[in-house]
Amino acid sequence: MSQKEKVLVSRTIAVPADTNPWGDIFGGWILSLMDIAAGSIAARLARGSVATKAINNVSFDLPIFVGDEVSVYAEIDKIGNTSVTLTVSVTIKRKGQDEEMDAVRGSFVMVALDENRRPRPVRQKWPTPEELS
Repeated sequence: MSQKEKVLVSRTIAVPADTNPWGDIFGGWILSLMDIAAGSIAARLARGSVATKAINNVSFDLPIFVGDEVSVYAEIDKIGNTSVTLTVSVTIKRKGQDEEMDAVRGSFVMVALDENRRPRPVRQKWPTPEELS
C-alpha cells in the first residue's frame, strides 16, 4: 500500500439485525465496521496490537438500508512515531443496482501497543501490497 492508496478491507450485506428502531442501518454498526478496517490495516503495518486513539470527522452522507452491499475501504494518511492515521470510507450498492455510492467517511488514529499495552514505535516505511495482504 502506498500513500493514499485505497484498499478494500471488507464487504458485507446489511441485514435487519443491523437496523436502528426506525429501520435504517444503525450508525454504530457502520462505525464498528470502519474501526475493524482501520485496526486491520494498522495492525498489519505495526506488526502487532493496535488500539483506536481517535475517530475524527465522521460524515454520514447517505442512509444505508437493509439489503445494501456495504464496502469498507482504508487509506493510510500518515505514519507517525507510535500511530497510524487512516481515512476509512464506506460505499454502498443498493439492491439491484450497479452504481457504487459514497456513504460514510472518517479519520481513524490507531496506536501501536507493546505487551504492556503502552504505545510503541511503528515502522517508518510505507508497506508493500504484499506486506498488507
